[in-house]
Amino acid sequence: MYGLVNKAIQDMVCSRFSEQTWKEIKQKAEVDVDVFLSMEGYPDDITHRLVKAASVILGLSSAEIMQAFGEFWVQYTAQEGYGEMMDMSGDTLPEFLENLDNLHARVGVSFPKLQPPSFECTEMEENSLNLHYRSSREGLSPMILGLVKGLGARFDTKVDITQTQSRDEDAEHDEFLVIYKPN
Repeated sequence: MYGLVNKAIQDMVCSRFSEQTWKEIKQKAEVDVDVFLSMEGYPDDITHRLVKAASVILGLSSAEIMQAFGEFWVQYTAQEGYGEMMDMSGDTLPEFLENLDNLHARVGVSFPKLQPPSFECTEMEENSLNLHYRSSREGLSPMILGLVKGLGARFDTKVDITQTQSRDEDAEHDEFLVIYKPN
């Protein structure tokens, strides 16, 4: 994954806990990187070790950490210079979710080795939709719960999201039911 992801995890831990907590997590994860460079690729294993170590140090499950990270990621990337690109991807939650693959294609111009996930919206009705998530990476589906909640905050929309099928339970891909209501 690109350093931007690991940098965001660091910023989330430092802002919600402390610099010392981050140092403990890095030590537990045996990660010897002082500064993550946003545009540089790092092995996925580093990110997974950081999340696992954070789980032990913070006393939270990996899924809880990934969900909190997903919510944080929306705000973080907007502040890190991708806000305008996000603005162009939709004015409402469902519009944005439908355009996620296009957003990743545009992000791929800056990050040529990006291996983006794929999102598809189906059964779109007034205030609900099914979100299909496909990724070559394992273990990131809890992040989707947080991402959609973070997007709900971005669009001032109340969101209720439930995972309805999981690759962990032999489904072909992960699927979520998103019920939303603009405030």
